[in-house]
Parts: sequence; C-alpha cells; structure tokens
Amino acid sequence: MKPYNDFSKLLNDELLQILKTTVKEEGIEAFIIGGFVRDAILGRKQKNDIDIVVLGSGIDLAKALQKKLPHAKPIQIFKTYGTAMIHWEGIDLEFVGARKESYSSESRNPKVTAGNLTDDQNRRDFTINALAISLNHSDFGSFIDPFNGLQDLENKILRTPLDPNITYSDDPLRMLRAIRFANQLNFTIEAQSLQAISKNAARIKIISKERIVEELHKILSTSKPSIGFTLLEKTGILEYILPELIALKGVEEIEGQRHKDNFYHTLEVVDNLCPHSENVWLRWAALLHDIGKAPTKKFKPPIGWTFHNHEFVGAKMVYKIFKRLKMPLNEKMKYVQKMVLMSSRPIVIAEEQVTDSAVRRLVFDASTEIEDLIKLCEADITTKNPNRFKRYHNNFKLVREKIVAVEEKDQLRNFQPPVSGEAIMRFFGLHPCREIGIIKEAIKEAILEGEIPNEMEAAFERMKIEGKKLGLTPHEKSV
Repeated sequence: MKPYNDFSKLLNDELLQILKTTVKEEGIEAFIIGGFVRDAILGRKQKNDIDIVVLGSGIDLAKALQKKLPHAKPIQIFKTYGTAMIHWEGIDLEFVGARKESYSSESRNPKVTAGNLTDDQNRRDFTINALAISLNHSDFGSFIDPFNGLQDLENKILRTPLDPNITYSDDPLRMLRAIRFANQLNFTIEAQSLQAISKNAARIKIISKERIVEELHKILSTSKPSIGFTLLEKTGILEYILPELIALKGVEEIEGQRHKDNFYHTLEVVDNLCPHSENVWLRWAALLHDIGKAPTKKFKPPIGWTFHNHEFVGAKMVYKIFKRLKMPLNEKMKYVQKMVLMSSRPIVIAEEQVTDSAVRRLVFDASTEIEDLIKLCEADITTKNPNRFKRYHNNFKLVREKIVAVEEKDQLRNFQPPVSGEAIMRFFGLHPCREIGIIKEAIKEAILEGEIPNEMEAAFERMKIEGKKLGLTPHEKSV
C-alpha cells in the first residue's frame, strides 16, 4: 500500500486551507487522527466527523478556527473533557488536546493528563486508528505512523499499539470494538489480541449496557453479522451479554435422533435476512427468533426432539433481554416480540396447502408488519436439502401471491370492524355489555373465514343474525 499523498481528497479544500493557516498563526502543532484517516486510506465512504489532536489547547484552536469558517455554527465546548466541537457545512470537527491515560481496574474511565503526540497515539485502540496526518507548516500532509498501521491496513490486521492485555483490560469496550471492526472491515484480529480478548472477556461486565448495545447494533448493521457474533462466542464475551444465544449451542442425540445446532442456525438466518432488509430491529428479531427453543427442548419418543410453544416463550424472553440490556421498552421491543411470536406462522402455512382463510388470519395478525414477517421466515429456510429448499421457497411464493389477492379483496391490514360497537348499541338499544364484544368477534371471524366480505352491508346483516342468536331484538328507533 502506497502512502496516502493526495491530501486534497481528504478534506474540503476551503477547510484544508483555513486549518493550515490557523494552525500556523496559533503557533501550535495539530494533527488529523483516527478513523477519518483510516477510512480515507481504505477508500471507504467518509464519515463527516474529523478528530484533530492538538499539542496544547484543543479548545483554543477550535475558537480561533470557528471565527474564520464562514457560516459555522456556534462552537460547543466540553471543558470536563478538554474538547470542542465545530459543525460546519455538514462536517463535525472535534478538537482535543493530546493526552495520556491511566486506568483503574473498576472503571473504563481513565485519569487523563496532558501529553504529546506519542502519548496520544499510544492510548489508541488499534494501530489502524493511531494513524495521524500533520497539519503543521513544516511537514504539512505527512504521515505519522509509529505502529506500522499502514502495513496492518494493507494486511487487513487488527492489532493494538501496546500490550493487548493491558489495552483490553484498561478499556474492555475495545474488545467489542475489535470484533465490530473485524466484522465491518473484514479484517482479522491478530492472534495475541484475540487471546487477550478471551482472557479479559469477563471485564465486559464493567461496560455500560448502553455502550454494549451500541456496538451490537453496529455488528447487526453489517452485511454479515455472523462474523461478529461468532467472534463474540469464540472469545467468551457473548455469554456475558446474551447467554440466551449461548444456550442454543450444541447438538444432542438420543435414540439416533438429533436436532440442529440452533445457535449457528440463528446466525445463518440473520445473514440470510441482511440482503433483504436494513431494519436493525428486524435483524434483532432474526437473532432472537429461536431463543425459546432452549427452555422448551424435549425429547419425546417416537416423535423425537420438540420445541413446543418456543415462539411464545421466546417472545416473553425478548422483554427480559431488552430490560436487562437497557434497550427501549417501547414499540421497537413490541415489534421484535411480535416477529418472534409469529416467526413460525408463515412457515406452517407454507408447509400445508395455502388456504385463503389461513392467509387472511396471517395478514390480520401481522397487519402492517406482514412483509417483514415473510422476509424473516424466508431467511429462516436454512435447509441444505436442495429439493426442500426449492419447495419451501416455491410455497412462500404462493403465500405472497395469496397475500396480495386477499389484501386487495379484504383489506385486512390495520383492520377496523365494519360495524362499530356504537352501531351495535344503537341498533339493539344496548349499553356497554359483553354481547357487543361477542357480536364484533363473530363478525371478524366471519370475515377471516371468508363467509362474508369485509364490507359494511354484509357485516351489518351478520350483526343482525348474531344478535338474534343472543336473544337481542332491534331497538324501536332502529326499525
């Protein structure tokens, strides 16, 4: 890999010149460092945040630069961390004084003191993130690469600048970052680093749940999340984060009957889904769709292995996982629960003859999430038998066609009863009572079974029939 020497492509030319001039006028040394430099060298799509390390006060340099940038937003200063942020033309420039860090065993929050560029590069998580480019007049645009980060970029290696045991023990979040970068960049974690991650896996317990979930989101957002989750399992970290997935590992055999390894099946399902949906919550659903299988697994001769009600049990487990990881207990969680709960429904329909009634109920229950549910279920087809694989996908094609036909005819997404409770009360002269619910349920069932169309007139007639069954008579004013 040749050194990156086309500096004009690294930064907006106007910003580049103003930075260069300001650094010279302030009489200090400054460097662009970290992920922005790494991604520029790799030719990755550039993020809009640039880290600038300053030998001196990052806040002072930010103040001086902000005055010269046309239309720059007001500077944000974080005195506690000695940093400042400028937002200009869609770019976030963060300035921080060079520093060195020391850690205690109880926290990943370091004691910070002023340092030089070497100190600042030493504290970086990986050699590829310690690359710096000079903004100084004397060597403007030159690389500072003390740990052969360019070579590691070329060889696609993730390596820590210093002893990996110290690096990962000091800040265990770096272990998750290593696995996430390996997943995102398709890099290999260097052997000593991988051993150090396994050795320090339990240290992940001092990391906040919010930061852990942030990294899990990024792993799930890659094109092949199984790489990251396999590394999480291999290093022992996953058992501290999602033991419910670890419980799916392994294959048991009794009387010559085996079940599949549901852990690796799950990872395959997540990977299968990724080309078809970027919805991270649907990917969470794929990751958790079989977690109910571990607590429900039983061997029943002569049937073999069973996992009865694993979807129901799994949906309840979703709540516990979200709560433990301090994830949002809102509509996102309910969506994941719904996907897990319904994850086998389309598969059952696809295995059997596809009836209009079954499809109506599926559309009614899934509502606006029907397309996501079908995508999840198609991803769940991991059989290696080509004939079975083809049969399942052909059946799902029929299910999709039926869904379109039923939806056009009956419009069951966001279903609203054609006859309201108020209309039933008016017709029969009722106050709120259980009979109203019985009638509404009977009308809904008639529509789902295809006995009547999802229309007001037909539903109104069915209301009269059901009311008569209950011994109700029309109110005088309704006759």
